[in-house]
Amino acid sequence: MPLTLITGTYRVVGASPDGDSVRFYPHNPQAFRRAGITVKANRAGGVQLRLDAIDALETHYAPPHAARQWHQRAEFGRGAADALLHELGFRDVTRDARGTVTAATPTQTDGYILTRFADKYGRAVAMAFAGAPPAGTKDGAAVFLDVDGLHRSVNHRLLAAGWVYPTFYSKLYVDLRADLAATTEAVRRAATGIWKLDATTSGFTVTSREQLTDDLVILPKLFRRLAEYLTLDETGGVDLAGFADFLATGDDRLFTVPAGHATALDTLVTVTTDPATAQEKVTLTVPPERIVFLEG
Repeated sequence: MPLTLITGTYRVVGASPDGDSVRFYPHNPQAFRRAGITVKANRAGGVQLRLDAIDALETHYAPPHAARQWHQRAEFGRGAADALLHELGFRDVTRDARGTVTAATPTQTDGYILTRFADKYGRAVAMAFAGAPPAGTKDGAAVFLDVDGLHRSVNHRLLAAGWVYPTFYSKLYVDLRADLAATTEAVRRAATGIWKLDATTSGFTVTSREQLTDDLVILPKLFRRLAEYLTLDETGGVDLAGFADFLATGDDRLFTVPAGHATALDTLVTVTTDPATAQEKVTLTVPPERIVFLEG
């Protein structure tokens, strides 16, 4: 099944783009409708993109019913956001204290996306590209994305530079997923970017909420689940004894590759007591590039 090519502009002033999401304004206001993709657009036609196959450290995550937003280590969370905007052609970007872009040069840049569906939040799930599409390719055309084309995407560039984690969903094409997994393995071996500090599969303890938000570098999906769990404790504690049971109540359905084992996230996360510190140690037992989540 092909992807739909949609041309447009990226605009960031007044928005809070992070490392895997940005606002996109199609040249043709009917582009998504004609492609049969149901998205949520603002008054000017702007659509929030969710960059496919990658997940950046959180810069402003609000767990359900939380009184405040949570973030991950700024070196890589804000760094990924800056890298995304640089890849899209923005320079001299300034933000206010809340992370909203107040100025950028230029104020918008040309680009295009390849997409075929939106997520449950109305965001277009897309491979994003800067500049003009390949010669002879028209706006709205059906395009088969190969590995060479994938390497020109912002998604792949951020992953290859070590700014983001791989997070694959079931609608991602198998050949593209395999290449992205190989890229991840190479970047991990080189200890580039996030991988020089990543503790996702080696295991980590959480001594305070500040350590989780300011120091630890872990898979964002696992961070979000930890933030959701800890938010339930109004005392501000970090007792993780019930985290495994909390995960079991969720709906993070997935399968592993290449085994193809269908399961859920709680079966891949262990919480054990570290005998040296008597603290609970959390470990993802399967590398993230070997996990494929089912679309919600």
